[in-house]
Amino acid sequence: MMEFPRVHGRSAQALRPIVMKPDVARYAHGSVLSCFGETQVICAAILEKKIPRWMQQQGVEGGWVTAEYSLLPYSTPQERKTRDINKGKLDGRSVEIQRLIGRALRAVVDLKKLPGYTLWVDCDVLQADGGTRTAAITGAYLAASMAIKKALAKGSLAKDPFTDSVAAVSVGILAGEVLLDLDYQEDSSAEVDFNIVMTGSGRFIEVQGGGEGSTFDEPQLAQLLALGQKGIRELVQIQRKILHEGR
Repeated sequence: MMEFPRVHGRSAQALRPIVMKPDVARYAHGSVLSCFGETQVICAAILEKKIPRWMQQQGVEGGWVTAEYSLLPYSTPQERKTRDINKGKLDGRSVEIQRLIGRALRAVVDLKKLPGYTLWVDCDVLQADGGTRTAAITGAYLAASMAIKKALAKGSLAKDPFTDSVAAVSVGILAGEVLLDLDYQEDSSAEVDFNIVMTGSGRFIEVQGGGEGSTFDEPQLAQLLALGQKGIRELVQIQRKILHEGR
């Protein structure tokens, strides 16, 4: 039994309430408001007939997939977050997360089926309560998939470049308890904290984690991974439902 209550009265093995609201940005080719509990991220995808200069210079075939991530100034309960453009450089955390989102998407895309195109996915955090990167990755796949479907319908692309889906979730250990999908309060106090990124078919893309002034053993690691896999399976079902309803 848990020694402390979780928000929404959920169990240690339960996700927060997950809401995926599609078509929230009119001019994007695909968009979704990805909500993991109180965390809210707008993910918007645009397919641009252009490839990075390095691909042109090196004669690399196909296209590219990339992402940008930002916390909006009013997204946290702390003091106002200064926009990166006003600081003259990207925040280190933002760089790390947007690279993660890009890697996660590219892991399930055949870039040769995006000839001459760049698929941009912008992830803007409206409200942060833990798990912004996992909400961003899960929503980014939906937004990107919607954009690709529109391009296929218009004839801009000949083949679907997606080879699988992708979703992400956090797991951690707090007060000795293994928890799924940590909110900010849990994440900030956790002894162990992991982010797990997986394909819809159940293959790992990335596992980020470690002890926060603590250690963990092999059985606990196995528990964390198994619980993360459970959460991913549930998220994949939500993604599939959204995409099926959008047909």
